[in-house]
Amino acid sequence: MFPRETSCSFTGHRPTKLPWRGNENDPRCLELKAQIAASLEGIYESGYRHFICGMALGCDTYFAEAVLALRERCPHITLEAAIPCDTQSDKWNKKQKETYQRILSQCDSITYVSHVYTPDCMQRRNEYMISRSSLLLACYNGSFSGTMKTLLLAEREGLQTIILEV
Repeated sequence: MFPRETSCSFTGHRPTKLPWRGNENDPRCLELKAQIAASLEGIYESGYRHFICGMALGCDTYFAEAVLALRERCPHITLEAAIPCDTQSDKWNKKQKETYQRILSQCDSITYVSHVYTPDCMQRRNEYMISRSSLLLACYNGSFSGTMKTLLLAEREGLQTIILEV
């Protein structure tokens, strides 16, 4: 287990809640990815070394890819995939599944919150990440969502938060 004091979790929206949907070539998406990378650089400079990602589509993927890119320069960084259930990616398209598998293959650890889908497995995944972190980086658009619920949980648990607006 990694020390909570040096662990950072991530939350953010899926493509349907982002203005560019799934178009990762949209300038707004590219800007968000640059903001995530810059934020991670600062978080790393603050002493964080372990990063936990919920592995959802959209912002979670951007975050995991940015952590992996940072790890190329700082090899002692670790990335943990916190997966809500074994079937998380079953309904995704081929490209999304390939990206998911590529990221998983580079993770230092993988934690399955549940092996079967349950109505609360996503929430329990978020609770797992919050309980093991002292910092939450979020991409948030102000909407009522799982991202908002995770931010509220982090606030209740006393985590420091960094919010990137989308």
